[in-house]
Amino acid sequence: MPDSSPPPIETPTSVHLRPVREGDLDRIAEIERASFTDPWSRPSFAQLLRDRRVHFIVACTPDETIRGYAVAWFVLDEGEIANIAVQPDCRGQGIGRTLLRSVTEAAAARRASALYLEVRDSNASARAMYSAHGFVQVGRRNRYYRRPVEDALVLRLALPARG
Repeated sequence: MPDSSPPPIETPTSVHLRPVREGDLDRIAEIERASFTDPWSRPSFAQLLRDRRVHFIVACTPDETIRGYAVAWFVLDEGEIANIAVQPDCRGQGIGRTLLRSVTEAAAARRASALYLEVRDSNASARAMYSAHGFVQVGRRNRYYRRPVEDALVLRLALPARG
């Protein structure tokens, strides 16, 4: 008799989040280069380690292998997501969503009223993830990206007021 049970449901890769350490920067720079055509440099990431306005985290497997990272900063009552990147062969496993959730929780904890980001117009998977989390397009920056030249969509997430 053939097995008629449904296929297993894919669940997000088991990762935990933690603050970035100096020793993580080479791996973060590797993921950055694999993810973006105009990547940040390792020294740019190193500068973030000492800035208290910055939320800089990595997603690690149980054996501490870094699979992704997120960078956001907060000024007054607003936040901006600068980067969320996941190792290319680990995409589609929920790691980006886990990182995004951490950033939105950090924004709420800092009493931010809104969180902003820019995303390439052509990056359909990232746009879908942000939309699923409540981000809406509020603007367009023409020719914002350089390699290749492309517009950026400005997205905003309104955060609930905390009493």
